Amino acid sequence: MKEIILKPLILILFVNIWLQGCDKSDNELNPSVEVQDFVWKGLNAYYLYQEDIDDLSDRRFSSNQQLEAYLGGFDTPGAIFNSLKKSTDSRSELVENYEINDLPTPLRTSFTTGMEFGLFKDSNILDTIIGVVSHILPNSQASTTNLSRGDFFYGIINDQTDTIILREDNYNDLLLDYPQDTLKLLMAYYDGDSLAKNDIRVDLVKKNYQYSPILLKKVFNLGAKDVGYLLYNNDFSDNYIADINATILEFKNQSVNELIIDLRYAVGSYSDARTISEIASMITGQFTDEIFIKETWNTKSQTWFELNQPDSVITKFPTRLKNNTIISSLNLTDVYIILNGDGYSGSSATELLINSLNPYINVHVLGNKTRGDNLGAINLYDSPDYDAFNVNENHTYSLRPVVLTLHNKEDQTYSSGIAPTVSLCTMEDPLNLGELGEASDPLLDEVLQYITTGDSGLNLICNPFELEMLYNSINSQRIFDRGTFIKQDLPNLGR
Repeated sequence: MKEIILKPLILILFVNIWLQGCDKSDNELNPSVEVQDFVWKGLNAYYLYQEDIDDLSDRRFSSNQQLEAYLGGFDTPGAIFNSLKKSTDSRSELVENYEINDLPTPLRTSFTTGMEFGLFKDSNILDTIIGVVSHILPNSQASTTNLSRGDFFYGIINDQTDTIILREDNYNDLLLDYPQDTLKLLMAYYDGDSLAKNDIRVDLVKKNYQYSPILLKKVFNLGAKDVGYLLYNNDFSDNYIADINATILEFKNQSVNELIIDLRYAVGSYSDARTISEIASMITGQFTDEIFIKETWNTKSQTWFELNQPDSVITKFPTRLKNNTIISSLNLTDVYIILNGDGYSGSSATELLINSLNPYINVHVLGNKTRGDNLGAINLYDSPDYDAFNVNENHTYSLRPVVLTLHNKEDQTYSSGIAPTVSLCTMEDPLNLGELGEASDPLLDEVLQYITTGDSGLNLICNPFELEMLYNSINSQRIFDRGTFIKQDLPNLGR
């Protein structure tokens, strides 16, 4: 075993990290199996399920020749990778070109009109899909039109000035993948029983758009309770943590003593575990340097950590952001988190926040059960130490295997998801959306009533007209959830 060397690395929940691994064999292998060799040795060293896979056993091969013969039985890197994965593992990945996948986390941008919307079908209205505006992005092109939340549309006008009605077999081409920059939307009136087309046309134009993290913020005065309301519109990456901290400071200056974090339009994606701990300190502030997150690795890594640096697999509540800005803290004992959308794939950072806060304060989850994304993965490169330095230039493969699970101070995790404190509708009622940030918004109104009365027996009527939702523009963006990053120092375990 070579000397243990530590390097600063980045760990990711479902995504990126630079990791040290074990020594390569001094005996050179046939170049035709060098990628397969990298795959096997990387998984053998750090795969969370290494002990469950017979072919990954440390005693599987007694010589380099036996290993080479085994590797030669696989025509492609993908073949050996898939054979070594645990059958229930849907997270681990083999990346064919890490040069594309390892780009820095960008600001969230898109080429969009700024209209977020849903499409649904009413069984009483044959062959017509109805669109509803869920909200308009601020400072977008759509914000300059007369469109507003709750408006309905039924079709478009194409370049030949033909009226085309939205149907199940054409809405994707007409609304989602249309090549032109301008969308000519035809509006309608809908009351749950009938659809009435009108002569109103709204011209929407796609433009480059940079998303702000906070869609809306305000304070509700409910007797002795000053309730801060934050409607979040983004991921929890470092790109936006300063904006959240500034908003919390505004709430603090307004003597906010209750907080609602509305994540129904949040999209997940890149998040940093340190950033999640910073948000937790904004909500609290009274638990400085106490344990926020615990990591559990495979037996090889966990044993080394416990013997040599047990504190390195722990994240604590911080007092400052990574740029050394002081964290604004509300010192709350309760927080209310709205999650709309059953088991959506952008929930990993939110789950980490909820689970890690639970031992300290009352976290009221209002909405739907979360998915259960408690696994951490890393990026392994074909280099002497499996990090991003001195990489084998003969190929661009990297590994992204699951390597850990996440727990809170009391060793609780959330592999089966997090159940809500109060259940809300899985989808907003298109005929009763109300105004965002106002009591006319049924979801927000129910939460405000819950805060005021403590009554969890809410009486929401969900989908009274039995509409079938076909598409939701927010849900479509959530497929890009990339998990949560953790900064970590990892040992070179050797073999």
